Amino acid sequence: MNRDFIVTKEHRRFTEFASAIRKDVTIGICHGEAGVGKTQSARRYAHWDTLEPFIHAWGPRSEADLKHYAAAHRSRTVFYTPEVLAKHRDLMRDIEFYRGKVGVLIYEHLCVIGKITTTDVPRTIDFTELIIIDEAERLTPTSLELLRDLHDRHHVALMFIGMPGIDQRFRHYPQLYSRLGFSHRYRALAREEL
Repeated sequence: MNRDFIVTKEHRRFTEFASAIRKDVTIGICHGEAGVGKTQSARRYAHWDTLEPFIHAWGPRSEADLKHYAAAHRSRTVFYTPEVLAKHRDLMRDIEFYRGKVGVLIYEHLCVIGKITTTDVPRTIDFTELIIIDEAERLTPTSLELLRDLHDRHHVALMFIGMPGIDQRFRHYPQLYSRLGFSHRYRALAREEL
């Protein structure tokens, strides 16, 4: 997915929305029609087109990795798309895997810039501040409850991305719905932006 990205008004609004969720350590919902750019904006915010291949090619470190450390530090975000009919255990294992890897990259960046100088390695998984879940309609009630519990126990912000009506679906889960801090409708490009 190495295509040119054009920053639109909606992308800027999405960035403000994601930053607010992260800052307030809350849960947010982003919804909009298919093809308007929700996923691309989320991947861009998380620097996921850069970080995901690097995480999957995990290996010995070099000076060339500094840009990945810095990207992870800037976003402090994991982007995740669950499989259709994902098992709860697999969902949580995958999210913890990505949180751990992004946390290590953030830790490495903090060491490089001199913010961490001790030999005691902190719990790096906690450096991740936001988890973005794309295609949130795929989540089962149990998966939603597990993610809400993750939010409560580890003070990590969550963003669910889905189609219009996902906010109505979440009303059926009062413990999750009561924690929603923000909702953002991702609109199609305005006529003047075309």
